[in-house]
Amino acid sequence: MSPTTTPTLPKGYVLHAGYPPISSYRHLRSASGLTPRSVAQAAPVPSNSWYGCYIMHDDNKPVAMGRIIGDGGWYFHIADMATLPEHQRKGLGDVVLKELLAYIARHAPCDEKEGEYPYITLFADGPGRRLYEKNGFKETAPRSTGMVLSYDRGLVVTPEDEGRAAAEDGRE
Repeated sequence: MSPTTTPTLPKGYVLHAGYPPISSYRHLRSASGLTPRSVAQAAPVPSNSWYGCYIMHDDNKPVAMGRIIGDGGWYFHIADMATLPEHQRKGLGDVVLKELLAYIARHAPCDEKEGEYPYITLFADGPGRRLYEKNGFKETAPRSTGMVLSYDRGLVVTPEDEGRAAAEDGRE
């Protein structure tokens, strides 16, 4: 995997390593068309992500972001790629994605002789497909297909399941 360089940002924009404040993270997600998340869902983002970055504008507000979740060894998933609509079509998403990929290239274990490469995945919504394809991502179907479990609080949990979970959590 060759290192990726981060392109130059337009005037008035600055790239930062890390994560925007929770309120800005939530606003970026919802305003850019991603599914809104609660404060409780957003709070663990900074401490449970492998790396993230965001772009600030002159008005001192985050306008674009992305992050990597993964184990730091071989599995890396790009998540939360978002740019506010009024700042789209300026290459900000490309800058964020290239920064995330460059970080993986610099920090992930990789041994080309042994064929050891990072495994980098993402889910592409319609508007992001062109950006991801431009940066080398390809659909995996029919070899593999992304799947999701729609969690429903109505799932049946048996007493045996609860006992097993309690034992695993040390509650017994």
